[in-house]
Amino acid sequence: QVQLVESGGGLVQAGGSLRLSCAASRSFFIINAMGWHRQAPGKQRELVAQISTDGSTIYADSVKGRFTISPDYAKNTVYLQMNSLKPEDTAVYYCAADPRVGVRNWGQGTQVTVSS
Repeated sequence: QVQLVESGGGLVQAGGSLRLSCAASRSFFIINAMGWHRQAPGKQRELVAQISTDGSTIYADSVKGRFTISPDYAKNTVYLQMNSLKPEDTAVYYCAADPRVGVRNWGQGTQVTVSS
């Protein structure tokens, strides 16, 4: 079991930036991948970005070139830098950890609201 605590959400104008943080309770050595997902009202939760322990990354097409996922292994933290935000990026953002053994763990979510 990995506890995840997200922070950094908020209200921003279109074109602005935010950085989300996700602190894990355990070392990344026991984790295969960390990711950010989001869920907008009335929509399914979707993958935004993911980074594996080998450093490979996956991004949703809608955020490529605007969002960057990066880890800080010393702090057991993963960040999501979000630039050029659009109103359609408005959602609750969830951090997820896929441990080497066990099921995916989720954070509590942080709201991101982008005003036009």
